[in-house]
Amino acid sequence: MLDSFVHKGKRRLLIDYLRDHVGIADEAVLRAMNEIPRHLFLESVFEDFAYEDRAFPIAAGQTISHPSTVAEQTQLLQLKPGEKVLEIGTGSGYQTLVLVEMKATVYTVERQKELFDFSTRIFRKLNREPRFQSFGDGFAGLPTFAPFDKVLVTCGAESLPTELLRQLKIGGQMVIPIGKTDEQLLYRFTKVSATEIEREEFGKYKFVPMLAQKN
Repeated sequence: MLDSFVHKGKRRLLIDYLRDHVGIADEAVLRAMNEIPRHLFLESVFEDFAYEDRAFPIAAGQTISHPSTVAEQTQLLQLKPGEKVLEIGTGSGYQTLVLVEMKATVYTVERQKELFDFSTRIFRKLNREPRFQSFGDGFAGLPTFAPFDKVLVTCGAESLPTELLRQLKIGGQMVIPIGKTDEQLLYRFTKVSATEIEREEFGKYKFVPMLAQKN
């Protein structure tokens, strides 16, 4: 599938929707999402609907999030070019490349081998790649590369993963959905000091669960 004029036109309409109806105000987020061809991350049967604000099934029983959710989570990161970001849950790789397009230095972790392989292929196909891609346990993060300026978790955790907080630099922020059902609350945590964390809440969302690495 190519990124045709039709795809680009639909993408511009999606960006207008995110700006005017969802309330996304960070133009850097909108510009990045306008550059990433979302239809290439989906099965061809969904191509005609790729630029609607809908989630779709992908491999390994997972989903690609609504564009509005991607935009909202990314906006909450308050990302600056060059910042070092740990992403938990590579998934299809769509969110990863939005961060890359925003000139973040991205380290990403995926526990599903099928998705890890898919995202690796599409990164190469689009000639856009994170700094480091790992097949492993998101709860463990990537301590070798810590500390990180930002941490983005794209799956729902039952509780706050303390190991990921440890890998966040002082002054850094983590955006993560937390909840014990299929509906979570979206939070932004700011690491004020080694012992002090500020918490902000941003409403209810539905994410696939965050699971530990398979044995």
